[in-house]
Amino acid sequence: MAAVLAWLTGNWAWSLPAILLAIFFLQFFRDPERAIPAGIGLVVSPGDGKVTETALIETPEGERLRISIFLSVFNVHVNRAPISGILSRVDYKKGKYLNAMNPDSADQNEQNVVTVKGRGKDEGIEVVFKQIAGLLARRIVFNFKAGDTVERGQRVGLIKFGSRVDVILPADAVLRVKVGDKVNGGATVLAEMLESAMAVPTKRSDRSASASADLDTAGPDRLENEGA
Repeated sequence: MAAVLAWLTGNWAWSLPAILLAIFFLQFFRDPERAIPAGIGLVVSPGDGKVTETALIETPEGERLRISIFLSVFNVHVNRAPISGILSRVDYKKGKYLNAMNPDSADQNEQNVVTVKGRGKDEGIEVVFKQIAGLLARRIVFNFKAGDTVERGQRVGLIKFGSRVDVILPADAVLRVKVGDKVNGGATVLAEMLESAMAVPTKRSDRSASASADLDTAGPDRLENEGA
């Protein structure tokens, strides 16, 4: 394109806007490799950008920790899975296109809301992350559907031209970032769930089966003593 403009006009100055635009698009859609942290209960950033908020919020499921990350047009906009697990829900919601720095954009803007139930090293964690459109971002891309499995740090989608991602965690998650920190998608640990907080509660049916097994193996002497 730039060469054609220069040839047609005889002036390379006319090709400069095309060159700059090409550089911008190459920079915007870059997709660098990342070293994904290993370990139990680590929640990595789903995108590149700057942490703008860490706050406890009320949800229908109870108190949760929300981490908000603003992606400028100069950041990598490829999104990655925060934990390993199965996608239990993927909900696309139409909405406004407020500036992504505006706190109201978390609820009012167009967004894709993804719920991940942890598996493997992330068993017992449930994380929700939102791809939120911004003032310039008008296209959200997500390449998976409910029921699919993802790995921590795996590429899952893209938000085009400036945006925001929110990560919603259990309230007892231990923060590893603060407001103002710059983060890299798939590489920066946002928070950590302690193993004690990740314990999967025993189902009522499991407890009943366990109690029944205890009675079966107690023997007549124990049952008679308990009856006495």
